[in-house]
Amino acid sequence: MKNAFHAYDIRGVYNKDFNKEDVYKIGFFIPQLLETNEVIVGRDGRNSSPEIHDALLRGITDAGADVYDIGLSTTPMVYFATANYGFKAGVQITASHNPKEYNGLKISRTNALPVGYDSGLDKLEKLATEGVIKVSEKKGKVIEKNIRKDYIDFQQKYLKDFSNLKVGVDVSNGAASVIIKDIWKDNFLYINDNLDGNFPAHSPNPLMEENTQQIRDLVKEKNLDLGLVFDGDADRVVFSDDKGRHVKPDLIIAVMAQYFLSGDKPKGLVLEDIRTSKSVGEYVEKFSGKMAMWKVGRANAAPKLREIDGIYGGEFAGHYYFKDFFYSDSGILAASIVLGIVADLKKQGKKFSDLIDEITHYYNSGEINFKLEDKKGAMERVKKFFVEKEKPTAFYDFDGYRVEYKDWWFNIRMSNTEPYLRLLCEAKTLDMLEDKVSVITKLIKNEQ
Repeated sequence: MKNAFHAYDIRGVYNKDFNKEDVYKIGFFIPQLLETNEVIVGRDGRNSSPEIHDALLRGITDAGADVYDIGLSTTPMVYFATANYGFKAGVQITASHNPKEYNGLKISRTNALPVGYDSGLDKLEKLATEGVIKVSEKKGKVIEKNIRKDYIDFQQKYLKDFSNLKVGVDVSNGAASVIIKDIWKDNFLYINDNLDGNFPAHSPNPLMEENTQQIRDLVKEKNLDLGLVFDGDADRVVFSDDKGRHVKPDLIIAVMAQYFLSGDKPKGLVLEDIRTSKSVGEYVEKFSGKMAMWKVGRANAAPKLREIDGIYGGEFAGHYYFKDFFYSDSGILAASIVLGIVADLKKQGKKFSDLIDEITHYYNSGEINFKLEDKKGAMERVKKFFVEKEKPTAFYDFDGYRVEYKDWWFNIRMSNTEPYLRLLCEAKTLDMLEDKVSVITKLIKNEQ
């Protein structure tokens, strides 16, 4: 079970990293951890989700707590239900963007705040490993709770007139398929829109560009205005512009400034993670918004957005957080906002690609992964070389290192979910980018 507990959630290969007995114990101790006798639960469409669902419900009810079961759902539907109805505990059964053999649990507390390893999962792991199970004399009940109308009504508040748009939507055979057409109707060209835990079209990870190839080809073939791809549990969305180009997810933070900060709307803070392009801040500042930088991951971003009372925010990984959505992330809400912006652009004779080109002023390496034993040693070599020798204009060290110079910057950090050291670099010219990546790569590999 230990291999399944991570910084942001519980996740791993089912029946290898954890099994139904582990899930039962986790379920049993969730009410104790979060001090509640009511837990709201949802699940995605993975093949192992029904078995995990049964074990989780047995654990929770054996502890004497009631389960409010919303059934098949996206992860943001559980966030909504947890916060909107005042639950102190919410659990979504999902492995998000991971391949089909994976599954897991995303746990939230009051106001849909995430339970990460340093905010409760560490205690839950200890309880599930060492705690004594004593079945309650009065078992809890399982109550079916239908949240669909309330959730659809909420999401539809963000819809504009999209009738001028031609849009391709790749649902990735994931959880978005259980709700998306109820929100957007049949206005768009949907593909891979049946729920299938085998993910037959492609892996449900839209950050890997090969998984967006189908929608990008469709955009070019059908001359669409844009395309979008959801991940497996619909908390993330990735876009393609009208040229069929993959749009780097952090640039969408800048795109959304047109919705949240335009005209006489209140100005405020916009959250970015430590990997975000400098292009984003430069564009948001044109709308009098101010950027706040923080650590990667929902367990960090959602509480931070609440703490700073930010308007919205986003991540390089395609998560977008909204003050008006309980400071939580929603792929569908993000997509609705972007669709409205692109529809307005089209009325002005502009294309989505025009806006992306207007925002982008740097060449970007994308995340480069290094699998190596001594990750800390590699990071220190890089830090010593650049921070001590080249005097950066800015230096951040709260999630790996982000080191900035006048015409380029880089971030190097250890993954919280995979055994990698990750490098991301950005520069004003392609030659500079290639040179800096080469130097940093040699330092990481200790080839200097």
